[in-house]
Amino acid sequence: MTWVTKSTAAPDSTTILRGLSSRKRVPLGSEVYNRLLETLYDEAAALDERRFDDWVAMLAKDLVYQAPIRMTRTGVNRDRDVMRTMFHFDEDYSSILMRTGRLQKSAWAEDPPSRCRRFITNVRVGERETAGEYEVVSYLYLERSRGDNPHNEQLTAERRDVWRAVDGTYVLVQREIIVDQSVLGMSNLAVFL
Repeated sequence: MTWVTKSTAAPDSTTILRGLSSRKRVPLGSEVYNRLLETLYDEAAALDERRFDDWVAMLAKDLVYQAPIRMTRTGVNRDRDVMRTMFHFDEDYSSILMRTGRLQKSAWAEDPPSRCRRFITNVRVGERETAGEYEVVSYLYLERSRGDNPHNEQLTAERRDVWRAVDGTYVLVQREIIVDQSVLGMSNLAVFL
């Protein structure tokens, strides 16, 4: 899977919109599928529990972590609504290390820290051409409580990942987060998706 950094507003066939693109589907219930599903659950728990060192250990050094902007379109291009030229997140391994380090110390946007629950569902897995790498598409539902506010914030998204098998475990190589909202209903995006 190759992600092209450009707007999906351009109606050409090279722009990937959404969903699993691999033609080599990993069957539900297989050992690889179950281990990747368990990895996604462990990742969500590490982030929910603010165990950032555990989460960073699940990341590849060549990580690409992006959340492109979503826009509302009408007419013939209404399905081409993901802008891959502007991002909520456009991170790599080094910038993730910097952000997690700040979150563990004194990031004012997360003081007091958010209380989050990440629900991962609709997981589909496909083999990539590179041996030991898997395309993993999942849906994310994030429920977030901030301070003493009685109203939680929610976010839903599709995550398009590449996970690599390394020494009996999996590390995240790429993540594209396609948020369902074009106008975010959260006060900030200081949490990881």
